[in-house]
Amino acid sequence: MADKILLVDDEESIVESIEYALSQEGFDVVSAHNGQEALQKVQLEKPNLIVLDLMLPELSGLEVCRILRRERNETPIIMLTAKGEEIDRVIGLEVGADDYLVKPFSLRELIARIRALLRRSKISETDDSQPQMHQYDDLEMNLTEHKVIVRSKQVELSPKEFKILAMLMSAPNKVFSREELLEQVWGLDFYGDTKTVDVHIRWLREKIEKDPSNPQYVQTVRGFGYRLGG
Repeated sequence: MADKILLVDDEESIVESIEYALSQEGFDVVSAHNGQEALQKVQLEKPNLIVLDLMLPELSGLEVCRILRRERNETPIIMLTAKGEEIDRVIGLEVGADDYLVKPFSLRELIARIRALLRRSKISETDDSQPQMHQYDDLEMNLTEHKVIVRSKQVELSPKEFKILAMLMSAPNKVFSREELLEQVWGLDFYGDTKTVDVHIRWLREKIEKDPSNPQYVQTVRGFGYRLGG
């Protein structure tokens, strides 16, 4: 069965060109032209991947992404944006997008990234060999229920923050380089740089540490990366 792609963009010419290219590659394509319609199509069509424009009428792409992740919908999302500034990319990734492309982009690159994300998504779905619970001092993590408990209180993490913490908690005291974290959390096909990791580590500390400037859990190993504990 063909993978189903939900394409969300309010520019009809862009929708038509991408829809044609994806159809030629064997994908089943459905489209939406605003944020509200996108949320409806996600429920009705159950796509395997979403190509989501940042600037949409009614609800922005960021809001659509934020709502889906809040509802624990982990469908892979590629964000399209006409803005090239790093802050826009980081915000998109922070709310749960898996990748981004800055307009104008080549259809060949979009198709390559779609295929790469679908591969990673299918590998993730079939990998049930990892333990489903992690604990370190008074920090607990339930991978199955996607819950993090710190000092007996549940905290809400973004999908990327959750994946970073899960990786660190899988091997306490092991130092993970920024490159390792970037590869494992964002994937080999991610085109950003390691500063994205530092930003997400900062946000993670703000949520789980008593004093983010003097962290108890996520420690920096200068010149290399991060580890859980010290």
